[in-house]
Amino acid sequence: MTDATFHDETHPGGSAGGKLRVWDPLVRIFHWGLVAAFATAWLTADELQPVHEIAGYTVAGLIAFRLIWGIVGGRYARFTQFLRGPGPTLSYLGDMLRGKERRYLGHNPAGALMIVALLISLSGTAFTGWLMAEPARLAMLPELPQIATPAFADEDGEYGEYGESGEGAEGGGNEALEELHEVLANLVLLLVALHVAGVVLASFRHRENLARAMLTGDKRAPDPGDIA
Repeated sequence: MTDATFHDETHPGGSAGGKLRVWDPLVRIFHWGLVAAFATAWLTADELQPVHEIAGYTVAGLIAFRLIWGIVGGRYARFTQFLRGPGPTLSYLGDMLRGKERRYLGHNPAGALMIVALLISLSGTAFTGWLMAEPARLAMLPELPQIATPAFADEDGEYGEYGESGEGAEGGGNEALEELHEVLANLVLLLVALHVAGVVLASFRHRENLARAMLTGDKRAPDPGDIA
């Protein structure tokens, strides 16, 4: 079967000029919407709390959509198409180190792993931010105050400024939750940096602009040896 036949039968949405439509409009909207929402949340964290919270809710909504679209969306949007097990992922990472990785039309195994890491860390960031928005929501996590409370006890085992009325536990829980929220946000920032580095590397290795592909939805048709 020739590449042209493969193009006609398997990728009817392909465009002229040796390009194929890989990323559907909803995937692209999700991707750039998530970039904008996280950037807004990051930049407004200490200055504009209402905007920060709206951006956080937007992140949560986009993640919820992506989880659904990853099940019912088009071919390259589905998790079953690009998620790989530990073996293939490690093998691909090894090939990357040797500069011999194959080109994937959709997400490669390293990119798939990054997607999972970003979705998990962003979900944790959004959830901890949601809990912080209303102190009463800490009741959803009854173990958190007990874990954090000892940090507010003095050397004699007595509570300091928060006393023993329970306010210390609540304050400790809030502070621990805020620290966790910040750690997760910083983790997301690190993952974003690694993701951008991976996109640049793959774009250079395979001679195609992946950022532009996520804007247009089109990628170069598969060459012999590529994985479509």
